Amino acid sequence: MPGERLAATRRGRGPRVVLVHGFTQTARSWDTIAGRLVDGGREVVAVDVPGHGDSSAVVADLPTAARLVLHTGGRAGYVGYSLGARICLHVALERPDDVTHLVLVSGSAGVEVVAERAQRRAADEALAGSIERDGVDRFLERWLAQPMFAGLGGDAAGVKDRRRNTAAGLASSLRHAGTGTQEPLWDRLADLAMPVLLVAGERDTKFVALAERMAVLIPDADLRVVPAAGHAVHLEQPDTFTAAVLRFMSPHPSHGADVVT
Repeated sequence: MPGERLAATRRGRGPRVVLVHGFTQTARSWDTIAGRLVDGGREVVAVDVPGHGDSSAVVADLPTAARLVLHTGGRAGYVGYSLGARICLHVALERPDDVTHLVLVSGSAGVEVVAERAQRRAADEALAGSIERDGVDRFLERWLAQPMFAGLGGDAAGVKDRRRNTAAGLASSLRHAGTGTQEPLWDRLADLAMPVLLVAGERDTKFVALAERMAVLIPDADLRVVPAAGHAVHLEQPDTFTAAVLRFMSPHPSHGADVVT
C-alpha cells in the first residue's frame, strides 16, 4: 500500500505530535488529550489505525501499520497507547530520524516465548471469531468488562465512539496486528536513540513490570507510573498524563532517570 494515508485529524500549530490509539478505539479517543496539547502549543495529528474508525477497511500487519502511520504523521513526536504503542515502537525502530520523542503508554516489546506467542495468536483468533459472530456491541461489553479497564467509567470509556468500528475491521486488526503476531523487539530497544517516556498505570501491574524492564534497556528513557490508574492511564488521569507529555517534549526536559509519582 505505498503512498496510502490513514484517516487522521489535524489541529493546532507548533511542534507536531502524532497520537496513535489502542484496540477498539479511534482517533477521537484522544480528543481531550489533543485539545490540551494544542493549548500547550503543539500541532496534533490523531490517526485511525488500520482496522479502526475511518481506516476500518485497511488491512495491515504491525510493520505495515507503522509505515502507514509514519506516512500519515510525518516527522514528529509519537505517542501510542497499547496497540498504538506497539505500532509507534515499530515506527521508532525503523525510522528513528523521523521520531523526535517517543511516548509508549501501556506498551510491550512483544512476547518472547514462542509457545506463548502461539497461545496469544490462538486467543486473538478466538476473539476475532467472536466479534464476527456476535457483533461489535456485544464484544465491547465483554472487552470493557475486563479488570484492566475497571477505572474507565462514563465518557472515559468512549463506548459510542468504539461502536463506530466494524466487526470486519476489528477482527482484521487482531489477526494481523495482535500481540501474538509481533516479533519480539526486546533486543532492539538499545537502538532507540531518541528520548523515550514509558507510562503505565499503578494498578496495571503487568504493564508496570513491562515498562520497568523496557526502561532498563532503552538508553534515554523516563518511566512514569501514574497512581490510581489502570491500563488506559491517559483516559483515567488525563491531566497528569498531558502534563507529563508536555514536560517530556519541552525544549529542555530532564531525561535518563526513572520518574515515579
